[in-house]
Formats: sequence, C-alpha cells, structure tokens
Amino acid sequence: MIDLVGFDGDDTLWHSEGYYQHAGVEFERIVARYVDVRDALVRTRLHEAERRNLALFGYGAKSMALSMVEAAIELSHGRIGADDIHRIIALGKAVLEHPVELLPGMRAAVEAVAARWPIVLITKGDLFHQERKVACSGLSDLFQRIEIVSEKDSRRYARVLAECAVAPARFAMVGNSLRSDIEPVIELGGWGIHMPYHVTWEHELEHGVERGHARVIEVAAPAAIPAALARCAQGA
Repeated sequence: MIDLVGFDGDDTLWHSEGYYQHAGVEFERIVARYVDVRDALVRTRLHEAERRNLALFGYGAKSMALSMVEAAIELSHGRIGADDIHRIIALGKAVLEHPVELLPGMRAAVEAVAARWPIVLITKGDLFHQERKVACSGLSDLFQRIEIVSEKDSRRYARVLAECAVAPARFAMVGNSLRSDIEPVIELGGWGIHMPYHVTWEHELEHGVERGHARVIEVAAPAAIPAALARCAQGA
C-alpha cells in the first residue's frame, strides 16, 4: 500500500519553532520600551503582520524579522529607534544561525523507515535556511529526493508525487503540522503520520482535518513512526 514516504523538516526532524518563540519574547521586550505590551496586543499585531506578508515574504526567519520591523513601527507610531530596529534584525539573524538539533530518536526512526521504503524530504521555508538545516542535519544522504517549497498544498504534493511516479494513495507523509503536512496529502488520497510538536506556530493551527480520520495515524515519538507506516502499508 505504500511506495514512498515523505518527511517534514522543521519540528519533525529537528527543533525549530522554539527559536521563533524565543524571538517573539525578545521582540515584546524591545517594543515594551514604547507601548504597554498587554494593552497593545503585541503578539496579535505581530501575527497579523506575518499573515499579511506571507504572500510577499513567504515563511521563515527573514519573513519574521521583516514583519517584526513593520509591526514595531506600527505599534510605536514610528517612534522606535534605529538601535531597536537593529536589535530586531539581530533576532532574525539569531534564528537563521541556530544549531540544528534532531529530535531524540529521530535519526534511528528515519534510518528504519529508509531501510524499508524510499523516502523524500518535503520542507517549506527560506531556501538558504532550509538548505543549511538539511546539510547540518546529517540525514540528507538517506533521502532520495529533497524538496524545499514556498508553500505546502495539495498542488505541490501532487507535483512531487507525479515526478516520483507514485500514486497519492501509495504515499504517506510524516509531519507535525496538520495544516501543512497532513491535510493536503489526505486531500489527495494519501496517508498522514501526525507527530505533534510541543509548540506550534499559530498559523499552522488552522486546518480542516477531522479527529480520528481513517488515513491519519498520530504518534507520540519518532520510535513509533516505522510501526505506524507499517499499519498504513497494511491499509491501517
């Protein structure tokens, strides 16, 4: 039943969102010099700026930093100083330079899956940043194909599967995001292995996957991924 397995990158193979969350906390501290962060709803305003800018800037630390600058200027009514703008830019650089740390047990899980099925990496975000993380992960040699996309939707998954000559029904995707990793794949008729991460970006919480979907299996840790895929291969 399964001819190809896909893996997500951020917060599936390696830690990522925690660094963005830390940057958000530091952003609040900077903006707090100009406004009352509770009354100004700083996180909400930042999230709104990020959503507005997705179509222009895409995903990743560079987009986050630009949205932070925009939100800071709006929140402070243009009063924010150049030094603080520079501090915000430094937050984005720190996220881009963070170490690549695999989730515990992930290397063994990927190796076990690769021993049974061909695997591909399908991750979204800034090209340079994602390429760096893939190279630093030490896992790149295990993947038959690495796809870095600007967005994860059914059209892009369908393109990858067509180029791999794999029917959607015989594809399973492993990821932490129901919105980006699971929903587009099951829309095509494929399988989803959902491994929730302990923190999720607000934008990724919006999805239409019904609880208990017949082609979605939830696992709590990397060690459970191979067995979950075996269930998919048997038709769950």
